[in-house]
Amino acid sequence: MSESPGKSSRGVALRLSLACDLTEVRPAILAVRGFLAEQGLAAKDLTKCELALAEACNNAINHAADGAKSKAIEIEVICNAAKVELRVNDHTPGFDWPQRVQLPDSESERGRGLYLIQSLMDSSLYFRGAGENSLWMCKNRPSQTGSLTLPPANLEELDRRLAESEQIISDMAEELSSCYESLSAIFRFSAEQGKSIGLENFSRRLLSDLLRITAADWFVLRLVPKEQSRLVVFTASEPGLDLEPLEVPHSAGLARPVEVRAALNRQDIWFDQQKALEGDDPLQRAKPDSLGLVHPFYFGDTLIGALTVGKTISRVPFSAAQTNVVHTFADFLAIQIVNARFQEERVNNLLVARDLQIAKNIQRSLLMKTVPQLPGFGLAGYCESARQVGGDFYDAVKLSDHALLLIIADVMGKGIPAAMFAAILRSLLRALPELTNQPSELLSRVNRLLFDELSEVDMFITAQLVYVDIRKRRLITASAGHCPLLLAVAGDAEVKMLSPEGMPLGILPDTPFTDETAELPRNCRVLLYTDGLTEARNARGDLFGQERLLEWLKETTTRPRKAEELKDELAAELAKFQANTSLKDDQTFLIMAE
Repeated sequence: MSESPGKSSRGVALRLSLACDLTEVRPAILAVRGFLAEQGLAAKDLTKCELALAEACNNAINHAADGAKSKAIEIEVICNAAKVELRVNDHTPGFDWPQRVQLPDSESERGRGLYLIQSLMDSSLYFRGAGENSLWMCKNRPSQTGSLTLPPANLEELDRRLAESEQIISDMAEELSSCYESLSAIFRFSAEQGKSIGLENFSRRLLSDLLRITAADWFVLRLVPKEQSRLVVFTASEPGLDLEPLEVPHSAGLARPVEVRAALNRQDIWFDQQKALEGDDPLQRAKPDSLGLVHPFYFGDTLIGALTVGKTISRVPFSAAQTNVVHTFADFLAIQIVNARFQEERVNNLLVARDLQIAKNIQRSLLMKTVPQLPGFGLAGYCESARQVGGDFYDAVKLSDHALLLIIADVMGKGIPAAMFAAILRSLLRALPELTNQPSELLSRVNRLLFDELSEVDMFITAQLVYVDIRKRRLITASAGHCPLLLAVAGDAEVKMLSPEGMPLGILPDTPFTDETAELPRNCRVLLYTDGLTEARNARGDLFGQERLLEWLKETTTRPRKAEELKDELAAELAKFQANTSLKDDQTFLIMAE
């Protein structure tokens, strides 16, 4: 990014030139904000200009054609006593600028940017050219507008529109910022794992980033030392939080410290003024009048520790997005802690075997202990890991009493990297609930978030998402280069194969995905699977193959079977076929039956 401040005939000016890259936007926005602050612009107007400019720059970059991505985005800021002008010159194909933009539906992915810009700025003009366009946005300076007043009705309408806009902006910014900053921090610290910075220093630096992302003030990380049954402070944000160890008994008690109760109940515990900590709780003594969250984390059935994140200065509770960030950081840190403990024990000839075991445990931790069900339909999942552990996983997110999002994915590669990407993919898919009924849009969003990190390590992910609505008796599926979905119906001669177009995640940054819809007739079977099933080989080297899988699924419609029974039956078929052979790849599937 290049910057050139100066003066124009109309006021003080700032000109910026930034590459056509989303990572360049934030530094440019901060530079503009600093410039306008120096000119005395009010804090409220600073925020409005910052948000409008960010939306304009993001649109200019996201919609630039391939040939235009090498051309810079130009920003010009002119500030005088009466107003601030923001100009963004881009190289997109351009579009027709409407005179008035209505607020789009809450589920719509388009139109919000124009609505936000027109809501935040006093006026805006768009000049469309051949290969180059210019967006002019103006914000009047209230202190210089004289005695101009608006009728109360207009003021009320403006306040209402501004409140709606700010809420939309806040929700969008929190979602995108949390996902992006969490991924950036995790991948940055992943790159430092090989450096000799020590686990304690590593944990402190990672959790300091967590405080910044979640707007929290302090943290306490307690771990359970090997072969002990107590929670000991491993690191904390400040010396005053180096608290005494806490014994972890075999049963829970209401009077016990909140960190112990959270560990025993294996669930988060929130505290604030309405749900205050006990007076003798160590956290209450160290941080009175705080609000926060205690999150215990396990590895399998083994308690690893408890992470407490709190706020003393701010009284704003953690949002759902911030809570997801806390969980992601804690799970990532748990992997590092368990990995470090394994490293202390193993010897050179067990190095590879232990790495694979860690990855296998990570993979298993992604699988649900209880699979959600829908009225009239059964659902069962199966995952058998190969000796060389990969990144297979399945998930089922219950959206309502009549709807589910089914997920199955396969990360290319083996060991910890594949398992880590599987964990991050699962977190991202669960962190975007507004897109669960639009599988193709959800895949597009996740692909954009993961592309840089996947491409840097030459990895990719195949995945299939299926939105199931039993009330409407239909499903919507989208695929990122994954095996086709199989739909078998009693009485039909053929098994239907649904395979909408879409490349694996991590291949291209703006890969298009498509949805395919199918009805759910009575007495049907739905099967999602990874290629470990069709590519399984017997002792002679023969493939299990897709035809064999289609025949098995078709045959199941001739007899009543529950989903759990079908899971066991298919697993037995695979085991019988592969008798006297070792598993070469993970075998994972989800089956739904009426």
